[in-house]
Amino acid sequence: MKIDLHVHLDGSLRPSTVWELAKEQGIRLPVSSKEELSCCLRVPEDCNNLTEYLKCFDLPLLVLQRREAIERVVFELCEDLAGQGLTYAEIRFAPQLSLEGGMNMDEVVEAAIDGMNRGLTEYPSLHAGLLLCFMRGKENDLLNDRTLETAKKYFGKGVVGVDLAGAEALFPTENYRELFRRVREAGIKYTIHAGEAAGPESVRCALDFGAKRLGHGVRAVEDKELVERLVQEKITLEVCPTSNLHTKLAKDPYSHPIRTLFDQGVRVTVNTDNMTVSDTTLEKEYNFLKQYYNFTDSEIAKIQEYAREAAFFEG
Repeated sequence: MKIDLHVHLDGSLRPSTVWELAKEQGIRLPVSSKEELSCCLRVPEDCNNLTEYLKCFDLPLLVLQRREAIERVVFELCEDLAGQGLTYAEIRFAPQLSLEGGMNMDEVVEAAIDGMNRGLTEYPSLHAGLLLCFMRGKENDLLNDRTLETAKKYFGKGVVGVDLAGAEALFPTENYRELFRRVREAGIKYTIHAGEAAGPESVRCALDFGAKRLGHGVRAVEDKELVERLVQEKITLEVCPTSNLHTKLAKDPYSHPIRTLFDQGVRVTVNTDNMTVSDTTLEKEYNFLKQYYNFTDSEIAKIQEYAREAAFFEG
């Protein structure tokens, strides 16, 4: 059983596909070879924080403004996940970031659903669903509202939930209280990026919104009472160790809080976040836990069980 609850579409594109799509669409790239492009799509070693990490998404998003491109990359991600032996994945993306080519949000999501369905048909060992991301930002309330309306339309038809992503340190979770009130009212499942670039207050806010799953969430470790709340309320954390190193949430492989949280009874899961940007796979993440934190196979199995129980998929 291999489950990835937290994988971003635009952070997991094949470099060769980005190259081909750019050529097809007449997009000028800042490099002259596929090899150089691969480096551009990966986080630099000297990345200082999440805000810098997010810059790695600028280039992939350039090629995700056409229906056929979105359908292709979702299919290919399903193919890659199936090839890695995954049994279930939740693929997240922000449809509001693919509107510059003239598509509306419904068309973006329909393209993603078509790509996913084609992938699941060809690789029946894999089950998957889509999470639509709201984005933190200054002037995108209207876009977030439209994302919610689209999520309502396609919930249960390929879309399994929604998420809040973006620059957490710059745009506090509290700003999205009313948005998630409406998500709850609509009966849509949701997770929230919290406790990555911002601290325990962001996690506490997400929990106050009613979230039962958190993207990352590991900075809750800084607050003992908050950790106890995570345990008592059976909150699932979508932990992405390699990505956390890249965003400097952990200063080195030995200082990640995943072992502490697991040992205290928090329902941690392990995920890739961005396979291309962070040059990782789910198997690499498992090996990270074994190498640096001495996780046993039975403990990895427990983590996988947490993921299975937290999955939004119904069927």
